[in-house]
Amino acid sequence: MGRRVLILAAGVGSGHNQAASAVEAAVLAREPDADVHRLDILETTNEVFNRLYDDAYFQLVSQAPWLVGWGYDNADPPFKLAASPLQWLEQLNTLSFVRELRDDDPDVVICTHFLPARLTSLLIARKQLRASLTVVTTDYDFQGLWLTAPFHHFFAAREESREYLTSIGIPADRVSASGIPVRAGLSGPVDDAAVRASFGLRPDVPVVLISAGAAGGAYTVQVVRQALRIGRPFQAVIVCGRNTELKAEMEQVVAGREDDVVVLGFTDRMADLMRVASLFVGKPGGLSSSECMAAGLPMVIVNPIPGQEVRNADYLLEEGAAVRCNYPTTVGYKIESLLADPDRLARMAEAARRVGRPAAGADVARTSLSMEGEPLWISRDAQRAMLANVEEGLAAADQEGARRLRTLCEASTGRSLALVTHSQLEVLSPLPWATSVELARPMMNALRWQPENLDLASTGRWLLGERETRTLTIR
Repeated sequence: MGRRVLILAAGVGSGHNQAASAVEAAVLAREPDADVHRLDILETTNEVFNRLYDDAYFQLVSQAPWLVGWGYDNADPPFKLAASPLQWLEQLNTLSFVRELRDDDPDVVICTHFLPARLTSLLIARKQLRASLTVVTTDYDFQGLWLTAPFHHFFAAREESREYLTSIGIPADRVSASGIPVRAGLSGPVDDAAVRASFGLRPDVPVVLISAGAAGGAYTVQVVRQALRIGRPFQAVIVCGRNTELKAEMEQVVAGREDDVVVLGFTDRMADLMRVASLFVGKPGGLSSSECMAAGLPMVIVNPIPGQEVRNADYLLEEGAAVRCNYPTTVGYKIESLLADPDRLARMAEAARRVGRPAAGADVARTSLSMEGEPLWISRDAQRAMLANVEEGLAAADQEGARRLRTLCEASTGRSLALVTHSQLEVLSPLPWATSVELARPMMNALRWQPENLDLASTGRWLLGERETRTLTIR
């Protein structure tokens, strides 16, 4: 067997695990002899914590969506929840996972959820794990919960998110705009006639793909009833996933219209359906949206969850690849308006293909498997400075004085190794205009006796490792 690769997700919804599955396939395609394991971290926790993390979240989405939006915005600044009771709760309830991770001793860890990313980072910081850590976001906007330290590489979903991360101080060599990893088969030629025939779809009318499981039962019933009143010829495919009750309800709603509507449960052929459809109706989850974009499939966005899904919707609308229904009673009107305007649909499809990243999984696998060297360390003082800058709306480049972020780099390669504040750098370098600094173990040991420099001493000892001295450049 080759290197041990561990791909970690958390089953809060299906998107994180879908992204992990796409990365797994890409890793095996690139390195067939790799020993690859994919794990949903919530499957290793107790039932109470699992329900709190997953079921409670979707209860809030259903009953108090405004609270979900508030929570998202409140946790948006990076490192805001560092050392919070939430993190202590997470660590207490994931002890079995941490033991399993430590015992497995992987060479490469790739995370598609922030919870396993934080726990892996903690083990690396404690030198209990020697793996490289790469973090793959699964929504178009960056959210502060994802940023942890130390880490080797961070994958943002789009260029603006990458620009945001570098603007708040993350070194550019540690961030890529890869897109969100999606399943294979969403781009390239497709045998339209064969796919339609296999699902009993006519060859001469547009196909509208309705994601019923994502939109929710009652909301989906409204959408389907409105779709049935559309006067233009089309066929609808309603995908209910593993929700058998919802599938039975949908079959009752469309009874007598089976020639116009196909109701499916779970299918492993979503890629085929997306390729032949003219329009997708559903929620803008990160994976659903990125798969539609990879397939060049315009979206009718319904009922987005406040927070990440609203921000996903903003991006898709901005790029011209989607329309949004703010009224549950006008979804049919929106669908019919688009079907009546083939030129607009074609422009939306082209916009979707322009922003789609069907090779995102391959990009993540290639970078993760080629990762060498040390992770990026971010001192506690730098974390606090980054948080303060973001809350004040300041870019790192605009900050001056003690809170200014400085990057310490490997002298020979230029690779970033640590983020510290200017006040910490002044302790290490006697000259404010110095372009390099030489760390020495005696200097770091001396800092231990000064409480205000304990954080810097930890940073220095991390960077020294087993060395007695080390020369770093300052950026």
